[in-house]
Amino acid sequence: MELWPLIDKLDDVVRDAKKVGLSSDVRVNKQEARAIVGQMRGAIPEELKQAHWIAEHRDEMLAEARRETARILEEAREERALLLGREEIAMGAEQRAERLLGGARARERDIRLGAEDFAGDMLARLETYLAMLRDAGERGRGRLGEHGGDRVAECEAALAH
Repeated sequence: MELWPLIDKLDDVVRDAKKVGLSSDVRVNKQEARAIVGQMRGAIPEELKQAHWIAEHRDEMLAEARRETARILEEAREERALLLGREEIAMGAEQRAERLLGGARARERDIRLGAEDFAGDMLARLETYLAMLRDAGERGRGRLGEHGGDRVAECEAALAH
């Protein structure tokens, strides 16, 4: 049954009730009034019952929602701190890697330049030694020419064997 007709029925019961003495008080059939109120409770839509329950427990629900919100916010702050920490670590590692790479490049350049200088020095020494050997060879030929061609032939024959 719907709620409005039950309200009208209860109103009729109260309006048609007999007056008590000269006052505005009335005498109502208790069983009849209670039966109508029981029917009214049964006719209340479920949503209205839920709304009534929520209204009664509103403070509890708000407190729970606040606790849950605080918990979620704290988790978010912790996650943010963790992510920022990871980001800072990554940035630090990247900066360190850049410094190491820069140092390695500078060291490589120094080693390469040093090796080039060393090779240049060695080639210059080799050229000097070769020039000295060439000069010595020319002097030796000159002396051999003074002693005759026979000795050159003997040396050539000795080298051939």
